[in-house]
Amino acid sequence: MKPVFKEYSDQPVLFPENLSDYIPENHIVRLVSQVVDNLNIDSILSTYKGGGTSSYHPRMLLKVLFYAYLNNIFSVRRIEKALYENIYFMWLSGKQYPDFRTCLY
Repeated sequence: MKPVFKEYSDQPVLFPENLSDYIPENHIVRLVSQVVDNLNIDSILSTYKGGGTSSYHPRMLLKVLFYAYLNNIFSVRRIEKALYENIYFMWLSGKQYPDFRTCLY
């Protein structure tokens, strides 16, 4: 008898998948996102002068930082790695990948 395997493809898809579909509704990462969305960060935003290249949004950076701390990740290099490897970090960052030199601390 010949084995039957489920089909899989390592090829890119035409339409990217929505990461939100893979995050349970009651997962703590959604709470972190909601809490940070409701924070008044006007004092942080006022420090951005504008000009030059675009910046990562401070709200996204705060979400990533808070979630990292909740998971006992304090190293900026480990946070950077998680942004590439962990679906929850990808979801929080909107699939943006600030490197360890970005002001995450």
